[in-house]
Amino acid sequence: MTASFNEILLKSPAGATTVKPVPLTAIGWDAIQQLPALLQQFGNGPALIIADPALVTLPIIRPVLQLLDQQQIAYTIYSDLVPEPTVETGQKAIDFGRSGNFKLVIGFGGGSALDMAKLVAVFIQNPGPVSAYLNLTGTKKIEHRGLPKILIPTTSGTGTEVTNISVLALERTKDVVVHDYLLADAAIVDPVFTLSVPPRVTAATGADALTHAIEAFISVNATPYSDGLALQAIRLIGSTLRQAVTDGSNREARTAMAYGSYLAGMAFFNAGVGAIHALAYPLGGQFHLAHGESNAVLIPYVLGYILPSCAARLAVVYEALGFSEATISMQEAAEKCIRVLAALTRDIGIPETLAGFQIPEAATAALAADGILQKRLLARCPMELSEEQVHEIYARAFTGIYLH
Repeated sequence: MTASFNEILLKSPAGATTVKPVPLTAIGWDAIQQLPALLQQFGNGPALIIADPALVTLPIIRPVLQLLDQQQIAYTIYSDLVPEPTVETGQKAIDFGRSGNFKLVIGFGGGSALDMAKLVAVFIQNPGPVSAYLNLTGTKKIEHRGLPKILIPTTSGTGTEVTNISVLALERTKDVVVHDYLLADAAIVDPVFTLSVPPRVTAATGADALTHAIEAFISVNATPYSDGLALQAIRLIGSTLRQAVTDGSNREARTAMAYGSYLAGMAFFNAGVGAIHALAYPLGGQFHLAHGESNAVLIPYVLGYILPSCAARLAVVYEALGFSEATISMQEAAEKCIRVLAALTRDIGIPETLAGFQIPEAATAALAADGILQKRLLARCPMELSEEQVHEIYARAFTGIYLH
């Protein structure tokens, strides 16, 4: 490649960089056994457990409940949640939290359950409807820290256990509530909880984590700190995602994915995500695609379009994915990187085009109109995109052609 590794990595924004905090975290196999110590530090209840409805009747939640019982901590389980939760879903959960005398919130499940746990913990002590605090349209600011919260992810993908945002679905797109008070007080990342995750969810959440790492690495806000996190996440996820999907009982693959997802979350918390996420939000809002699948199908089309602005960094991503070809040019390495990513998403069962999700091509204009509104995300993309260009990316995602 024409640029050296260090020349690429050491380019960062001018001036000092503030490294954003991450919560106290227990990570690794059987990390759930650290829950009693965390409970002593962050609160002895009564606790409100916000959990995925599919999990509350399964054995997977028993270790959490048994540890709470051993500590004689009273708890209430709330699971009136839906995938890709709406503002209404969030408000209903908040109202339930406000109606009790809870001292601690525990989130257990995928990204949606954890996002709801963060909202409930904070808005128990902040007035008004959650809609008034949305990034795109809200006018109110969070002023109070809220209750202590411990987040326990059961998928390897969203990274929400280390970020300060909660995502809510609107009628046509998605929006977020953003504040550092949404950061968890503690996180427990135990791959044991991911063993029973079905292949399709493993694929979607894993693709989401990989997108976090790649977009953080090419972000205009990338620094050597976030780069290190992102590249290690890419190495871990890129080398084990296929195996985790095809053999969910593989402990090594599940452990690597858990660490990769966690590192990717820290990377994008510091550097941000960009155009892939911006264009994925309307797919979730308008067609209720799972967030990870929305990201995955768009990866090659967005990267193919913005390649001229980030070829050097995509060449490094190619190396992190396990490929080293010293004789090829940076442009060739970047193009091969996109092909490798397209093949990976195809191998884990993600449709290759928007048509594969039964989305009509006539929706392109509406998708572009909503995608361009995600200014917070698009501002981190290394290429400034107009609505016409966003429209072109969506159009390419129907053709299956991502490199021109």
